[in-house]
Amino acid sequence: MSAKPPPWKRPRPPSSKRPTELTASQKAAAKQRAEAAGRRYPNLIDNMWATRLPRERACDESE
Repeated sequence: MSAKPPPWKRPRPPSSKRPTELTASQKAAAKQRAEAAGRRYPNLIDNMWATRLPRERACDESE
């Protein structure tokens, strides 16, 4: 059993900056990942994964 709470129950780290919107390519990559997993829309985990991709080439990385 993991001692860490899931991401949606954790507070934002104090060192984090203001949240930034996903680029169009990051949104497309998150949506593609969600569809591959059988979900209609990306969830928090898909979006968190997409934020770690390069901002300009996120769609290419997800394939």
